[in-house]
Amino acid sequence: MVIKTVLTGLTALTLTAPNGFLAPIEWGGGPLTVEALPRVVYTAHRGGALEVPENSMSGLLTAYRRGTAQVIDFDTRILRDGTLVVMHDDTLDRTTFSTGPVRALDRWDWLGVRLRPGVTLPGNWRPERPPTVAEVLDRFGGRIMLMLEAKDPQSLKPLARLLRARGLTRSVFVNSNSPAVAMRAHELGLLAQLWRSKTQMRTDRPEGWAPYVDVLDVDYKARDRDLVRAVNSGIPRVWAHTVTSPKQRDRVLWLGCNGVITDAPGLLSRTPVKKVKKVKKVRIPSGAV
Repeated sequence: MVIKTVLTGLTALTLTAPNGFLAPIEWGGGPLTVEALPRVVYTAHRGGALEVPENSMSGLLTAYRRGTAQVIDFDTRILRDGTLVVMHDDTLDRTTFSTGPVRALDRWDWLGVRLRPGVTLPGNWRPERPPTVAEVLDRFGGRIMLMLEAKDPQSLKPLARLLRARGLTRSVFVNSNSPAVAMRAHELGLLAQLWRSKTQMRTDRPEGWAPYVDVLDVDYKARDRDLVRAVNSGIPRVWAHTVTSPKQRDRVLWLGCNGVITDAPGLLSRTPVKKVKKVKKVRIPSGAV
């Protein structure tokens, strides 16, 4: 049985699945693609890192089943044997019971790594093996839109092979902080996403990226004028990171962003959007800093 979710404005009307979880967002028989996304999009950053263990299979699965986001985000690293794995940091120290650089491991070493759930997370979580990228794509690919940050630029070609083999080139955003990497992702036939910090945004000219960037991922802490410049750049999707409160969300949406990337998708999905009275919508003249 296919369970569908209908979005009206900023409110998701979600059916309940037989297992009691909110049903994931799915649109029928073929792979879900970027064209099916609603006007305003919520992305679960690392699965929703304030609500679930980040970059874990159980966390991603929980985010998927809850249905509080239309995109699930995770990070990728490459092991010394070329295996692509799901991990944010370049070392194991912060999120696992192991230590040392991720790049020093091979696939067999990876099988022995165990994630250490954060003590402040709600609920009960057990240590588990961090997944490979292939495992995440096989579990969720085409069932919900995915966003992956390619932490290692040399992983683009193997990532492209994985996505092409699964028919997911229109179902996964490939994120980077580098315009050159975003351009290369576009050239490989992938959906290119480019994230920028508030400092970078002060001097960015994002209109130059419009021919090859599918999502501009902006820092919610940026100045109003810099966010408006991004919104007016011609890039079709401007999503703000990393939002953790309704107040932060409301401001960026009022300034024209059409998505948020959040560590708390559950909180935001159940909190109505309010009009922000103190924020003025400003127009930035062409060429102005």
